[in-house]
This record gives sequence, structure tokens and C-alpha cells, in this order.
Amino acid sequence: MDVVDLKQFYASPLGQVSRRMIAHRILAHVEPARGLTVLGVGYATPYLGAWREKADRVLAFMPGWQGVARWPDDAANTAALADETELPLPDSSVDLAIVVHALELTEHRRLMLRELWRVLTPEGRCVFVVPNRRGMWARVDATPFGHGRPFSRPQLTQILKDAMFTPGGWANALYMPPVKRRFIMGSAPAWERMGLASGAGFSGVIIADAQKQVFAAVRGKPQKRLVPVLDPSRVQRTKPIS
Repeated sequence: MDVVDLKQFYASPLGQVSRRMIAHRILAHVEPARGLTVLGVGYATPYLGAWREKADRVLAFMPGWQGVARWPDDAANTAALADETELPLPDSSVDLAIVVHALELTEHRRLMLRELWRVLTPEGRCVFVVPNRRGMWARVDATPFGHGRPFSRPQLTQILKDAMFTPGGWANALYMPPVKRRFIMGSAPAWERMGLASGAGFSGVIIADAQKQVFAAVRGKPQKRLVPVLDPSRVQRTKPIS
């Protein structure tokens, strides 16, 4: 799916319901705070609105293989086309990154994660929304969550740890079937409550809240330098030249 398909999906009734369910679960783990620089990677703009009023800066970077759409519609544009492996940002400049429709679609997953690690501050956090391998949504290609590679929670945990992220919080969303029938979409909150209460792992998406790992440099003991000392008594004296 390109940016046009994604925009059309989120404008549809099914897309609006799914956005509300996912956004609710994201905000339950990461509350908007003042003074932050927030970055959306992939097609994260449907979930960035909660930070617009409090954050100092909210940016949206969309990869070249997806295309870019103007965002927001009611203010100056803050969305740009960017290579997910070479983000045009300085080191340690982002407090919070929200990654949606990116990790499961990129062909350069390791490089993208390393680049996210680079631009995050030492206390920075990254929220990943990915399709659940066990869920119904990953099996239906009529929605964006049916494209790319879905993940299980153990797989995502290992991927993040390998990229020097520490998963700290987990959430699930989209327990309702991915169908466009009104009575199903109207009962979406009930589906969510039942799924969360049962602890079932068949949600449509997995949400991971991960923190950047920064290892302190380990200083070794100073090494002793061996300085040779000459013993004058052992130095052979040469005879003077006559």
C-alpha cells in the first residue's frame, strides 16, 4: 500500500474505528507531555494528533517507497519524504518516536532501527505498532495490517533487543474482525474489552513501548608502563682511543 491507499483506508469507517482503538491503547502507555520533540515514522500521522498541542515539535517522516502526504491539513506542513535509513536529524534530537506501517514493510529493518536509535535522546522512547502474526488482520490484505511481515511478541522482543532497545510496555489492539459490517464496527469497544479481559493473543496489532539503551563506557584500570632503567654498574666501559 502506498500513501494514497493508506489515506483512503483511514478515511473509511473501518479505518476510523481501527485508529480509535489503536490510539486509545497507545495513549494508555504513553501520555502526551509538554516540551517533547515527537517523530512519526512510516504512516503515523493518524496517531500524532494527541501530541500537537503539548509537544514543542511534531514531525512526520514517510519513506520513499510509500510516498508522502501533507500533514496536518489545518496548519503548516510538517510531513516530509525521508529515507528511513538516513533520517535528516541530528543525534539525540527526538524524545519520542511513533512507528506505524514501517517496521513490517521496510526492506532495511536493522538499518532503520539503528537510525531510530541514533536520533533518540538517551532517555528517548519508541512506540512500535506492528501486525500480530496470530491475529486475523494479518491474514486480510484489504487493510494495511495485512501487508508486510507480521510479528509475534517474542520475535519483536528479540528484534528490538538486537537493535539496543529495551521493551518496557506491551499492549494489544484490534480484537474485532477486519470486516466492514456496521454492527461489527459498532461493537468494536465490546470486542476490545472481551479480548483484553481474556488475555487472548489474537489481536490485530501488537504495540511495543521500547526505550533506547545507552551503555556507560567501562573504564579499565590504567596500565603500567614498563620503563627500562639502566644499571651503571653493568655498563661496559670502552677503552679510550689512543
